[in-house]
Amino acid sequence: MEVKTDSIAQHLRELIDALDRRVPHVERAGEEIIVLQAAALRALAVERLAELTRDDSTRDRGDK
Repeated sequence: MEVKTDSIAQHLRELIDALDRRVPHVERAGEEIIVLQAAALRALAVERLAELTRDDSTRDRGDK
C-alpha cells in the first residue's frame, strides 16, 4: 500500500505543531527526559519534512 507524500507531510506538520504547543510540567517526575525526547522527535520530523518537500520539488521538475 503506497502512502501519499502529501499525507505524510501533513501528519509531520501536525506532529511538529503539537510538539510546539506542549508545555513542560517541571513538577512531574521524568519531565526533563520527556522534554529532551520531544525536542529530538521534533528535529527528526522537521528533517523528514524537509526531505519530503525537497523530493517533491525535484520530482515536479523532472530531475533525477
